[in-house]
Amino acid sequence: MNLASIIEPHDAASVALISRGHVTTYGELRDQVAGLRGGLVGLGIEAGDRVGILCANNWYFVSSYLAILGIGAVAVPLNPLSPARELERELSAVGVRAVMVGPSGRATIDAVNRDRLPALEFVVHGEGHDGGDVHFNDLLRAEPVPLVSREDDDLAVLIFTSGTAGSPKAAMLSHGNLLSSIDQVIALRGDGGNHNDVGFGVLPLFHIFGLNVVLGTALKAGASVVLVERFDPSSAVEAIQKYGVTVLAGAPTMWSTWAAMTDLADDAFATVGIAMSGAAALDPQVATAVRERFGLEVGEGYGLTEASPVVTTSFGLPWRPGSVGSALDGVEIRLVDVDGEDALVGDPGEIWVRGPNVFHGYWNDEEATNAALDAEGWLHTGDVALVDDDGMIYLVDRAKDLIIVSGFNVFPAEVEEIICEMPGVAECAVVGVPHPHTGESVKAFVVPTPGYALEEDAVIEHCADQLARYKCPQKVNFVDALPQNLSGKVLRRALR
Repeated sequence: MNLASIIEPHDAASVALISRGHVTTYGELRDQVAGLRGGLVGLGIEAGDRVGILCANNWYFVSSYLAILGIGAVAVPLNPLSPARELERELSAVGVRAVMVGPSGRATIDAVNRDRLPALEFVVHGEGHDGGDVHFNDLLRAEPVPLVSREDDDLAVLIFTSGTAGSPKAAMLSHGNLLSSIDQVIALRGDGGNHNDVGFGVLPLFHIFGLNVVLGTALKAGASVVLVERFDPSSAVEAIQKYGVTVLAGAPTMWSTWAAMTDLADDAFATVGIAMSGAAALDPQVATAVRERFGLEVGEGYGLTEASPVVTTSFGLPWRPGSVGSALDGVEIRLVDVDGEDALVGDPGEIWVRGPNVFHGYWNDEEATNAALDAEGWLHTGDVALVDDDGMIYLVDRAKDLIIVSGFNVFPAEVEEIICEMPGVAECAVVGVPHPHTGESVKAFVVPTPGYALEEDAVIEHCADQLARYKCPQKVNFVDALPQNLSGKVLRRALR
């Protein structure tokens, strides 16, 4: 098997991708990916090599992803808008040997100091290239090579997410992990997936929800995907209507934005049959407003990168705003109390997950892997939920200090490390605070070194030079000391 084979069985004339207004059929996509496989092999890329993808939601990403998997290499999706330092850390952490760069990632890769990345040999540009870099078209013209057979447990993708300590780590997802989650989601339809569906690919493909739920399930079903590089609420509605989108998934901010747009027609989403929200909690008031105004019941689910990602869904269940539904077939869930016992109905417990979709651990981090996966294969998520008498699950808290901004994970330790590099910073702590548009935003508490005068804008600008925008604090408070418990650990709850 090979996950990239999901595009092979479909009618050659059927539309696979709509990217930048250009239509790519399944037949064209298969030919392009086969040539790209040959080009990567020609560069000397081998099975197991890590290959980064620094592309927005477009053809460059999809063709690169399928070609990398197809030769048995490991895809490493990356945020094309990441600052150079953050990108360097990620490329170095997993020893990326080549990077496929779309137009939006050009400035980022150009800012990277390649002397710090001895493993990086090739940068493949989608538009223009300098010096010894390679161009996509050069690879596409290569002699096609066939798919390489892989085992279920063979590594397919590395995606950066949290470990038990809260700092970003590369989660190892196998071909079997990803395919099992795709099949579990498609099984919800009960029809093997509808090849007439048109999905809306606005969720970033470097995020597991966009990569495997939106793109993966569509390609496995033989459906079409409209790829959207940047979300604009008005133009998104125009695209949904133009292409007859039937499956619409997005982060809560997408739904809250549309709910607040008074000029949208009530039938703006008339073609949509399935509406989903994920990556963060959807405000029940927003869900109710969308239902009453547009006639869409927005379903919710729960998942995480380490589960490839879907664990629960409300699809096909009675509509209950605020609930993330129940477990998918093939996925086991336990809610475990502080004593290690199964929590009673109505009582909170940590979510434990087991199934073929659960990841293989964190790249080169045995300690974090052992903290997340126990000997019986249960993934300890750190998220807290309760279940009602009908078996419906409700998220109530996070046991870890993860901050979720517009559906993206922000780990306090990473932001704190950057802030503490500044001269004049003695200590700092970062927490998530409620935000009306993004769900949460990052807030920093900074203890200045005696004798230093720090400014809020300087701290924010320093972070912007080192971190992706969504990770940067929007507010900085200067304090004399941070609240701590008896063991010296910062009390983030008190700061919040």
